[in-house]
Amino acid sequence: MVFICGIHIFDKSLKDAVNLVVEECLNSNLKTPKLISARDAHGIVISKKDKNFHKILSSFDINLPDGVPIVWIGRLKGSKEMGRCSGVDFFQEIMITTKDKNIKHFLCGGKEGVPEKLKMVCEKKFGNKNIVGTYSPPFRDMSEEEIKILSNQINSLGADIVWVGLSTPKQEVFAYRLSKYLKVKFICTVGAAFDFHTGRVKRAPKFMQNIGLEWLYRLIKEPKRLFKRYAVVVPMFIYYAAVDLIKDYFRFYSCNRGW
Repeated sequence: MVFICGIHIFDKSLKDAVNLVVEECLNSNLKTPKLISARDAHGIVISKKDKNFHKILSSFDINLPDGVPIVWIGRLKGSKEMGRCSGVDFFQEIMITTKDKNIKHFLCGGKEGVPEKLKMVCEKKFGNKNIVGTYSPPFRDMSEEEIKILSNQINSLGADIVWVGLSTPKQEVFAYRLSKYLKVKFICTVGAAFDFHTGRVKRAPKFMQNIGLEWLYRLIKEPKRLFKRYAVVVPMFIYYAAVDLIKDYFRFYSCNRGW
């Protein structure tokens, strides 16, 4: 793991992350679920402003580097094997890898009908028929009793992995609340993966993904919804990342000088 702007980030490849989850699902006897988030710049910026969200995100077992800029910073900090693990790709690779394995999935997120459509995508596109249930959470905050009822439903279905596809920070808070009652192996928050895989949102061309400009493509596609967010997130993330790297440099310099 590597610390970036105060959050521990997974510092290996997408393949490593997939293998870790699959191996633990098949071989471990986890009694409480492990929490995984696909962490982008937006979430990092929120965590710097919101102490409660920072606490929740810090409690997650794995924060995957969802964005290329996060990977760049991780490599500058010495994590040379670090690769991008976007929520979209992580979900897809897990579905493909587990299609012939005894690992059951529950899809939780999106508007009405989206998780059901995603279930069909998993069956037809990824060949995975191990989706045991779906649920679309209400837009409002769910009561503790509703969280318990949903958790009992998921537990009764014998799910191993619960996938949460909402916006940040709602999805991380939701996953954290569920984790108190679920008996699954993993709860994974994957943001817009539900919308991308069901075709509701088109993904940026590969070259834009590779150079860290996927956010720009999404902004061009949805300017009204995303302009205000990115107008804040992009400059703030650059600022926080620069401060973080400078602090690391001075810590390293001080240690080597014996200060």
